[in-house]
Amino acid sequence: MKKTVKMVIKDLYGASILFFYYAKWFIIIGLPILYYQLDYKRNYILDILWIWCIILAVKDFVYKFILKKSHCNSGSCSSKGK
Repeated sequence: MKKTVKMVIKDLYGASILFFYYAKWFIIIGLPILYYQLDYKRNYILDILWIWCIILAVKDFVYKFILKKSHCNSGSCSSKGK
């Protein structure tokens, strides 16, 4: 029973990473357009999702440009050695 719960949580975590990786910019840009241009009714769950996407975008910016970290291991993704 414990292993299945762990596996389900891991699957949900992986799916959420993929969802936010591809959808965060659509949510960051699209939600204000829905609210202020198209008079969409306020939804607090979407507001929380929007704030979470802003946090993820800031984190990506900090990792990429300030800390200069990458998901690649010591040059395995770059073509500098070629």
